[in-house]
Amino acid sequence: MCYAIPGKVSQIGNKKATVDYFGEQKTAINEIEDLKIGDYIYAQGGYVIEKIPESKALEILSVWRETFFDLHDLDLRLSRLELEKNGIDRKLGQILDNAAEGLALKNSDLLYLLKLEKENELNLLFKASNFLRAKHLSNSCCVHGIIEFSNHCSQTCKYCGISIENKNIARYRMRKAEISDTAFDAINKMGFKALVLQSGEDPGYSVDDLCEIVRDIKSRSAALIFVSFGEVGIDGLKKIYDAGARGLLMRFETSNSELYTRIHPGCELKTRLGHIREAYKMGYLILTGGLIGLPGQTIEDQLNDILLTKELNAEMYSFGPFIPHPDSFLRDRHSPKPNDILKVLAVSRIIDPKNAKILVTTGFETVDKKAREIGLMAGANSVMLNVTPKKYKKLYSIYPNRAHENEELQEQIGTTLSLLKRLGRAPTDLGVSI
Repeated sequence: MCYAIPGKVSQIGNKKATVDYFGEQKTAINEIEDLKIGDYIYAQGGYVIEKIPESKALEILSVWRETFFDLHDLDLRLSRLELEKNGIDRKLGQILDNAAEGLALKNSDLLYLLKLEKENELNLLFKASNFLRAKHLSNSCCVHGIIEFSNHCSQTCKYCGISIENKNIARYRMRKAEISDTAFDAINKMGFKALVLQSGEDPGYSVDDLCEIVRDIKSRSAALIFVSFGEVGIDGLKKIYDAGARGLLMRFETSNSELYTRIHPGCELKTRLGHIREAYKMGYLILTGGLIGLPGQTIEDQLNDILLTKELNAEMYSFGPFIPHPDSFLRDRHSPKPNDILKVLAVSRIIDPKNAKILVTTGFETVDKKAREIGLMAGANSVMLNVTPKKYKKLYSIYPNRAHENEELQEQIGTTLSLLKRLGRAPTDLGVSI
């Protein structure tokens, strides 16, 4: 099962390819020199990933064509917005009407949405956000993989279980060949077309080592590679981009600079944001966002986090809950409620309805077992599966009892595809609207 659906190239020019996908034209950046009109390709994150033989493409499309449109019809039924005003505050109805019509909302309106507490009002907010997701991005759902290859970290973040200050954790560091082999299996055997390579800020790998890992994976497998190694410096980011990485996962965690410094001793928010902004200028796809429920965080901070994510030109919004590790400084604090997480996802969709890929994080799934389903029904359209070798999964203990840490990869894939089918979503990065 491939987590992208092939399309046919109908036009090439200016390093871009126009791809016909069930009758709709999509554009993707092309870095394949011998690509021709009429070729069939896979695309991820707006990039052409690889060419595939016509016979293979037609075989996949023959299976998907009918299934895809059946799923699309189901998704439309599930996401249809019904503004039932009984018991609904008139102001809320007006705000959501404006959002549905594509009108810009004031910050005061967005704060109003983040402060909602009544169940019927929350349900309407989530339904409105899901409607906007379906309206602009159809039934496409990104399914990415992640390899967590080292839990060594030089940082002292006050909530994190792999902080250098945690002396109770068993540390591991995968060999370069082991990382490449894991990626090869995920891409070529399990069908992933986009992978995130993640570690703590591990001094055990030089920038050249990280470049070698990316370069080796790209030489063996066709996939969109995102990196999440922490702050490697602007020059380091450029070298890693030149090695073949095309995406950067780097959360800023909070837009409040004072709060950032409190939870990251010795670090400054402006440095973090500088990395993200320079990476975007280099051509990286940006995956970023914040932590929900940090001690001292306000509702205004949460709104500013969402607005900053859009300002940073994020390809994907990654908002997960604050979950204190029992061996961290903030061990006695509590995680946010599921509805507080859902509100951030829903308002993110309202703020960026046409472009945002909004992730249902593993952290959210750890807080609530139904997170993936309720998140996807509140405006989210992306999930990430952990393809790290099972012997290392539990050791990447940024917070305790992570969702899926005891599951085999095939089980994760099966339950994910089953859920997407039930919700009328298709695991593709292109998307289609009718």
